[in-house]
Amino acid sequence: MKYIISVLLIVISSVGAFAQRLAYVDSDYILKHVPEYSSAQKQLDGLSEQWQKEIDKKFIEVETLNKAYLADQVLLTDEMRKKREEEIQIKEKEATDLQQKRFGFEGELYQQRVKLIKPIQEKIGKAIEEYAAREGLDIILDKASVTMLFARPSYDKSNDIITRLGYKPGSFAK
Repeated sequence: MKYIISVLLIVISSVGAFAQRLAYVDSDYILKHVPEYSSAQKQLDGLSEQWQKEIDKKFIEVETLNKAYLADQVLLTDEMRKKREEEIQIKEKEATDLQQKRFGFEGELYQQRVKLIKPIQEKIGKAIEEYAAREGLDIILDKASVTMLFARPSYDKSNDIITRLGYKPGSFAK
């Protein structure tokens, strides 16, 4: 019995020793204050729009070929039908391949996003690490990616990180 009480006292007293200092930041809020992020996002949106138009054009071409084929189908010989069907299939495959190349898993848009956004994320990550070291914080959570049911505003250090990055909090980059 004395052993159990001793263990409980040690556990209870050690809880205070293991108390961790924590804070949180809102990465979405921070990114809105980083002009390079807005610029990179506009560049990615432009590429995405340009590539989507190119892909849409290819699918419209497939649709046009398909409509023409359906209209002419009764007049075509079996050999001509097969040839047109193959042509439509080739064009459709080209369009889907291009779509996959541009927007697919680890496609060109993903690669561009990594190229443009990763350095910004690394810069923010370094600022957060430096802030945590300076303030003696053990844990910094990201409000944007963690579900927080409640957080005291005094623990929000987003403006401190924006300032550490050299930007002015409260002035959204447009």
